[in-house]
Amino acid sequence: MDPIFLTVVVPLYNEAAVLPLLVDRLRPVLDDLGRSYEVVAVDDGSTDTTAAVLSRFSRQWPQLRIVRLRANAGHQAAISAGLERSRGAWVVTIDADLQDPPETIREMIDAALRERVDVVYGVRTDRSSDTAFKRHTAAAFYRLVGGISGTNAPRDAGDFRLMSRATVDAVNTLPEANRVLRLVVPTLGFPSAEVGYRRAERAAGSSKYPLSKMLKLSIDSITGFSMAPLRLATWFGLGGFAIAVALLAYAIISKVVGNTTPGWTSTLLVVAGFGGLQLLCLGILGEYVGRVYLQQQQRPTYYVGYDSLLAPPPSDDADLAAPQDQQSHDRI
Repeated sequence: MDPIFLTVVVPLYNEAAVLPLLVDRLRPVLDDLGRSYEVVAVDDGSTDTTAAVLSRFSRQWPQLRIVRLRANAGHQAAISAGLERSRGAWVVTIDADLQDPPETIREMIDAALRERVDVVYGVRTDRSSDTAFKRHTAAAFYRLVGGISGTNAPRDAGDFRLMSRATVDAVNTLPEANRVLRLVVPTLGFPSAEVGYRRAERAAGSSKYPLSKMLKLSIDSITGFSMAPLRLATWFGLGGFAIAVALLAYAIISKVVGNTTPGWTSTLLVVAGFGGLQLLCLGILGEYVGRVYLQQQQRPTYYVGYDSLLAPPPSDDADLAAPQDQQSHDRI
């Protein structure tokens, strides 16, 4: 078998509405490259008709490969599953919602070959299609994570990127769970370039990243790449100790000079303040202890139930609902 030049990894979760639009735009771009390619569509345990739609398109598009996870594992885990199974000399990761334009893939490849780099990041130079809340929170996220972790991740670069085989192999060897790829890849330090594009509105369907998932991603990013929160807890402790010493000295002096003022308000404020700081520090410590606990368990982050490369296509769409196990112990 001739080597594959490009693999496109597309994580999918309940994206039946947007899949036809994605195929209509992605396939012409890849066909026009004039190089061998494959599209690894990772169905992240969808509960709608995504599996059936993928099955239909795979009969008409030989380069479309379906990888179906047993259960919803999350966006980052689905991308990792696609990277693990990719075979191309170059690998692109792109979401299915068409907010990141497939046409930019050619620019990424040209930039990688011209500048001889291993990674090309897709950078959102125009985010006017996003809400003001989304733009401001995203900007704050990148500033915060970049400042406390010391990573050189490009701002406004999500999970739309091109990676060389060496980069993908390096990512696949990392043992950590709950990885955040938009920070993992920059920390590898491989030569990189950037390609700007305008972020479009979602073509169809609804966003799979509500506020709760965005907060979880932020916590995973901070605790996975920086010791700053632990140091912050230490400084809180030192600051609290200093304040306690000052209050003790004030209380002793007031007692000596006979200038004590009875009352419970100040006592309540001090106790509540110190209690809040203690709980905050315990929460920060708990996040790190939890990550260590999960890592020590070494549980697989995802389970693959079906891979069309390793088994013939199902005889009908219903077969995809309960695929035969092929490799159940994959982990990122």
